[in-house]
Amino acid sequence: MSTVREATATITRSITVSDTVSGPLTAESIAGAAYIAAALLFILSLAGLSRHEKARSGVIYGIWGMAIALAATIWLTLQDAWGTAHGRTGLVLLVIAVLIGGAVGLWRARVVQMTGMPELIALLHSFVGLAAVLVGWNGHLEAPELPDGLKAIHHAEVFIGVFIGAVTFTGSIVAFLKLSARMKSSPLLLPGKNGINLGALAAFVALTIWYVNDSQPWLLVVVTLLALGLGWHLVASIGGGDMPVVVSMLNSYSGWAAAAAGFLLNNDLLIITGALVGSSGAYLSYIMCKAMNRSFVSVIAGGFGLEAPRGGDTDYGEHREITAQATAELLTNAASVVITPGYGMAVAQAQYPVAELAQQLRERGVDVRFGIHPVAGRLPGHMNVLLAEAKVPYDIVLEMDEINEDLTGTSVVLVIGANDTVNPAAAEDPGSPIAGMPVLRVWEAENVVVFKRSMAAGYAGVQNPLFFRDNSQMLFGDAKQRVEDILRAF
Repeated sequence: MSTVREATATITRSITVSDTVSGPLTAESIAGAAYIAAALLFILSLAGLSRHEKARSGVIYGIWGMAIALAATIWLTLQDAWGTAHGRTGLVLLVIAVLIGGAVGLWRARVVQMTGMPELIALLHSFVGLAAVLVGWNGHLEAPELPDGLKAIHHAEVFIGVFIGAVTFTGSIVAFLKLSARMKSSPLLLPGKNGINLGALAAFVALTIWYVNDSQPWLLVVVTLLALGLGWHLVASIGGGDMPVVVSMLNSYSGWAAAAAGFLLNNDLLIITGALVGSSGAYLSYIMCKAMNRSFVSVIAGGFGLEAPRGGDTDYGEHREITAQATAELLTNAASVVITPGYGMAVAQAQYPVAELAQQLRERGVDVRFGIHPVAGRLPGHMNVLLAEAKVPYDIVLEMDEINEDLTGTSVVLVIGANDTVNPAAAEDPGSPIAGMPVLRVWEAENVVVFKRSMAAGYAGVQNPLFFRDNSQMLFGDAKQRVEDILRAF
């Protein structure tokens, strides 16, 4: 909320200053007014997206804000295009960029599955980082004539913008590769990795001071390469269990990269929007770290102090299996049912039959609720979006803290595609790589049915003792097909 207040104050000051200036309207003043309107719409968008009931209006505000910002930018470019060859070149580049970006955006929006949203968002963050690097380099090559004091500030903006952008670029690429299973989710544990990260930061500070005093192009080359390597190493050093935090943190980095580009381009809208995205992403990461009992500093520093996970050679005994028919009978006789979805539900696209299952059970008088872990899936809010898409009522979708106390008195818990978020090792095994992470305590229910394709470990690479508990049974196969089998058994 403090970020929203600060952004609003900035906009108010801009309006006050503009009101004191007399004279005819210019293209710049019209564009400035449009940017102020767009910034206000972005703030309203963030406010709307904070609640289920207003999420749709929040998205609409964001769309209108971006449309106004693009229209103002095109207007400015058109005004410049009539006067100079430089302006006409800018117009051609703008048209090419809008056509390519629009085509790619429309294509990805049509073909992307909900399961692919986390890696798509990570990839989009890389574009923001790359743009910040290019803007920074342009700020170096086309440096304006400034007094010595302002020139030093400009050099610092260039250097810091390139560094943040490059870290965001390669970090987002690694996050994309991990989330899309093109790269192992286990953390990279190089010898002295903490020293590598700290040494890179120290080198960046030293290079910044050098560049501010003597803006040699080779220094910018060095910091670009340094930041590219640091971004890769930071995210590669973070394990799969912490990747949802990484995605939101990269979102924050992309915001700061956009703000840095705004300073270089003297664009108030980029500065305000970047600050909003950067601060909200950082705060979301902090909330998620608390939910996972992780150190905020350690995660953003590339798993600082992380130890290698121990081998999964513990003998937990034999698991038990159950059929769809037997599960249907178990549910029919239940007084209360809690459904805890995870990434596996998204992969199987089982949200629609799961919603129908919940509806039929409620019609039979069964108390049905959903328990959502803060980092269920691969993205914050992933499961909430899927359930909303399937028209599951908001009032039966509860967060982990709201449902955990009631699990002891629950007749049946259906674990549909979740793994690490329901792992008792987090609460009972101090030596587990996910030790201390708050989880849904589903094992405290009377009966647990786990929907899984196999006995494979979860995304964090940790075996789940829940599968071998006396009150747990495994229902193997595709989650969507198994839920549909249960509906037919009804």
